[in-house]
Amino acid sequence: MARILVLGVETSCDETGIGLAEVGRGLLAHRVFSQIDLHAAYGGVVPELASRDHVRRTVPLVNETLAAAGVRLEDLSAIAYTTGPGLAGALLVGAGFAEALALALDIPAIPVHHLEGHLLSPMLSAEPPAFPFVALLVSGGHTQLMSVSGVGDYVLLGESVDDAAGEAFDKTAKLLGLPYPGGPILSKLADQGVAARFKLPRPMLHSGDLMFSFSGLKTAVLTATRQPDFTPADIPDLAAEFQAAVVDVLCAKAKAALKQTGLTQLVVAGGVGANARLRHVLREELGRRGARVYFPELEYCSDNGAMIAFAGALRIATGKQGASTGGVFAVRPRWPLAELA
Repeated sequence: MARILVLGVETSCDETGIGLAEVGRGLLAHRVFSQIDLHAAYGGVVPELASRDHVRRTVPLVNETLAAAGVRLEDLSAIAYTTGPGLAGALLVGAGFAEALALALDIPAIPVHHLEGHLLSPMLSAEPPAFPFVALLVSGGHTQLMSVSGVGDYVLLGESVDDAAGEAFDKTAKLLGLPYPGGPILSKLADQGVAARFKLPRPMLHSGDLMFSFSGLKTAVLTATRQPDFTPADIPDLAAEFQAAVVDVLCAKAKAALKQTGLTQLVVAGGVGANARLRHVLREELGRRGARVYFPELEYCSDNGAMIAFAGALRIATGKQGASTGGVFAVRPRWPLAELA
């Protein structure tokens, strides 16, 4: 039986990611180039610079990934690419490349939802979850709880009404004067601090629903820094309390989602899924309840082409790859995951 090989292309923001997956076997190889150094001087992602760098990096990364797997372009069966959500210009680079290459090779191009890639990324692990499960997506500007019954079968349970958890980490880090990228640096500082020294709110902890709100938490941090006795030496303790507040809310809502759905498996995916405290607390609390939590490997928490290739392979395996685009495509910078089928 012929191998079905899927190339994955991810260019939604500031990482150029390329992956190669085989239907029925899984990931064969992947490569990622991060633009952190490029954007650090500006304190955040500059969309035009991101797009230009994707143009420079995509072809070399494709060549590296194929070489690592011992695969030629002519061996490819399909090309999956992130079509949204994300930065419009950055998305267009990956989409244009993928559609053109697919047309040249006369193979299908498969548009993939960026968050679906994250949602399915824990299935790349040695011990993957099985459907159905609840997914906690904490990726960049998205904090969502989804009920997942299968590939393309997603029901939105709750989401953030303002800042997502990842945004709150980045914005809080910036107001604390931490360098870009602030979120991971804030988390490392938090591990050195004592949370109990400060008292920050747990927004919507007792709202009775599965919605989130982190904008007010960021404001509470700002208020704390403006107290007359606040000094730079207090930053690790304040960071620890901020992290504890976010983790408390995420854990409480995730447990409520499991109870509401009657499911016993939780998948956590996205950049905040790499947070060590979140991983520890969820494993401890869900373990006591007889539930299990799954996280992607750390290399799949940030944006990557592996998850896009894998999502494309799963869509082929389940017959949900959609009709051929025929080279006609459009990106969707804003695209609710609940609209996916």
